[in-house]
Amino acid sequence: MPIISASTAPDRLTRSAKRPSLIAPLAGMLFAGALLAGGAVAQTPGPDLQQTPDTGAAALASQPAFQADGDAPALPQLGEGMLTSVNEDMITSYDLKQRMLLLIVTSGVQVTNDNYAAFQQQALNSLIEEHLQQQEMAHWKVKVTDKEVDDEVNRMARQSNMTGDQLIAELKRVGVEPQTLRDQISAESGWSELVGGRYHQNAQVGKAQVEATLDKLISDGQKPRYQLMEIYLDPAQAGGLDTAQKGAQQLYTQIQAKVAPFQAVAHQFSNAPSAAQGGDEGWVAKGTLDPQIEAALDAMQPGQVSQPITTKDGVYIFLLRQKSDGNADMVFRLKQAAVTLPANADAAQVAAAQSQLASLRTRVKTCDALDDTKVSGVRITDLGEAQLSLLKTDYSDALRPLKENQSTQPMRNDQNLNVLYVCDRQLAGDDAVTRDQVQTSLVNERLAMLGKRYLRELRSGATIENHQ
Repeated sequence: MPIISASTAPDRLTRSAKRPSLIAPLAGMLFAGALLAGGAVAQTPGPDLQQTPDTGAAALASQPAFQADGDAPALPQLGEGMLTSVNEDMITSYDLKQRMLLLIVTSGVQVTNDNYAAFQQQALNSLIEEHLQQQEMAHWKVKVTDKEVDDEVNRMARQSNMTGDQLIAELKRVGVEPQTLRDQISAESGWSELVGGRYHQNAQVGKAQVEATLDKLISDGQKPRYQLMEIYLDPAQAGGLDTAQKGAQQLYTQIQAKVAPFQAVAHQFSNAPSAAQGGDEGWVAKGTLDPQIEAALDAMQPGQVSQPITTKDGVYIFLLRQKSDGNADMVFRLKQAAVTLPANADAAQVAAAQSQLASLRTRVKTCDALDDTKVSGVRITDLGEAQLSLLKTDYSDALRPLKENQSTQPMRNDQNLNVLYVCDRQLAGDDAVTRDQVQTSLVNERLAMLGKRYLRELRSGATIENHQ
């Protein structure tokens, strides 16, 4: 059985979305980032996918795997001829060798006697699923033009400060034929278009789900959090828990030896959906992870990589990018109902104003309703947006736990007694996320699930035979 099975990160979005590069935008370095079994493709950045600059060990672990002018990988001699048939299509030993070379140079993991079988199985799974995708694309008459592939190659090259010709020449130098990369791009792009076209309507989400997700993101931002990258090995795909544990230990050893960057390994070997983003899981709230995982993370410093952690679900390796104690900054859109009171107002005046505003809060429950409210002596003002970190402590403390269309108790300052209504709220700074991003991410998740199911059904119904 293979030590590490093929990644199953599924498809994300239609071809019209901005797709992540197969080769990372770092000068002089190559990294095929989306070469995943199942043809994982683009995802528009959404909640918890905000990129934070890495420093120190975390930056090193996030670097791409393959340096230009590096040594070409060596492979044991493969037998010649047909290896596997996928319905009517054949996979040859040459096809397998090419895909193995591409896998090796883009993951950075060194081939050993212990993991050679895993590389071979990974490459074969990738080819099988690519053939199934291409066959289904042909059935539905989905075509990817040479120009589209050329444009993607050129875009990838620009992000690495290279020309398309230079990128292709560098791959050829290490033994990877251009058509191997072009086939991957074509299958990825066409499969993305097919999944998006067939299932986009089924993947739509309602306003209530968007609001609930946004509320959860904001709530999680007020808790201690970990910013993580992950590698997950599923025992069901690795051939058992023992095999998954051994495979995870091999990967951990090479990551720690700085042979294989974490991000590159996650792209190629992780069975988690985050593999499509190089293992980037974003910010995760404390209390939502397995206790074994949280115990390990609590003992780690930013930039460190965990030992393999075995849970009831499988085996994980984590790169801890950052930690947060919670209380993330927020931006509130506010309206104010105020009763003017001088600083020297007596107790009776203050009590009367408090009664007036308390009555208003009982009758007026929403921001929109406040606009139509006319109460003698109460002034309604649209305050626009206010960032919590810039407010006085008593106001920020009162606003922090509130949701949309909730209001503060009457509060006193030198000019008035006032009630603040929350019209909207969102996380601030690097944590900021819009409703559109939340909606896109939820649609992507549904498309991912549907695309994964689609490919699984194709594989279960296919005739796949070994010929050696």
